[in-house]
Amino acid sequence: MRVVIQRVSHASVTIEGTLKSAIAQGFLILVGICNEDTSEDVDWLVRKVANLRVFDDENHIMNRAITEVDGEALVISQFTLFASYKKGNRPSWIHAGSHEHAIPLYHEFCDKLSDAIGKQVKTGEFGADMKVELLNDGPVTICMDTKNKE
Repeated sequence: MRVVIQRVSHASVTIEGTLKSAIAQGFLILVGICNEDTSEDVDWLVRKVANLRVFDDENHIMNRAITEVDGEALVISQFTLFASYKKGNRPSWIHAGSHEHAIPLYHEFCDKLSDAIGKQVKTGEFGADMKVELLNDGPVTICMDTKNKE
């Protein structure tokens, strides 16, 4: 699994002109899933995200986790995180997980992250054409890949 985590002041996702979800301070998380990903990858990633200390403390040092600032999370499925760009200029999506494999892991990630941060994670819609808006705070952007755990 690959994620791009952005610390945001606010973020939202709109589908077909209708606001689907919105959050205030917290994380906008783009999630890509490949066919080799498992529940172990979900568990590792949830632990890392929930405990990621990138919110400012009273000394303006990034030292607090999302739970310590009462932050929210918006999770968007993003198969393009597995783009293959080695040959030519048109990316291939061959490494992205199939719907049958990716959808259950996406929901598992959202459910477990909700439990870990103590509030319901907001979502987009898997496979939909989404318009995502955000105000990146910092900017702070962190990329994680479960294939690079060490």
